[in-house]
Amino acid sequence: MRRLISFSVLLFLKVLSAVFYKFRVGWPTEKIRWNDIRLIIFLNHTSLFEPIFLGFLPVSFLWRLSGHLAAPGADKTMNRPIVGTFYKLMSPGITSISRKRDDTWEHFMETISEDSIIVIAPEGRMMRKNGLDLEGNKMTVRGGVADILALLEKGQMAVAYSGGLHHVQIPGEGLPKLFKTLKINIDAPEIADYKTSFSAAVGTSEWKKQVLDDLQHRLETKIP
Repeated sequence: MRRLISFSVLLFLKVLSAVFYKFRVGWPTEKIRWNDIRLIIFLNHTSLFEPIFLGFLPVSFLWRLSGHLAAPGADKTMNRPIVGTFYKLMSPGITSISRKRDDTWEHFMETISEDSIIVIAPEGRMMRKNGLDLEGNKMTVRGGVADILALLEKGQMAVAYSGGLHHVQIPGEGLPKLFKTLKINIDAPEIADYKTSFSAAVGTSEWKKQVLDDLQHRLETKIP
């Protein structure tokens, strides 16, 4: 029953997004195997309305997400009466975490199973209108995504580079604007190949640093 509710919400969002927005998607379509996607890394986190990107995803993949999604959600967001409730309806697999490296993160990591599809915005906070986070700091990729990658052995990872949604809705500044074009690029490397593409041994502190450096470079150079 919970999966049907989740799928219904995801499908409703897909239809709504497809009606009100156009998508300009750059990706290697022939290289993505939707049944093998295990991890989605969403770069350039700019708005709580980013679920509208569901509009270009296949319905079959939404069905998989409805039953297998595992995602960390900021407790500040998940505790909001309207937005938090909506995210919980969208998927019971979203786990509330704090912005600190504490037991909430460990609890999320324990929810990851062999058939999970993990979705993470590794910057861990939203970009404001000035290009910085709420506290005026540069947007950077944080370490949790490397912890997740270290656990995974097979399948594909989709690295999604959002063109940003400030033209749709700026955090704290009202309702979203309709009939806009949303831009996104996607890479889809094999997880095993990506993990071994660095010089350091997988799982070491140096390897994690190299992963974060690579994702930071992607964030700064590959968004449309």
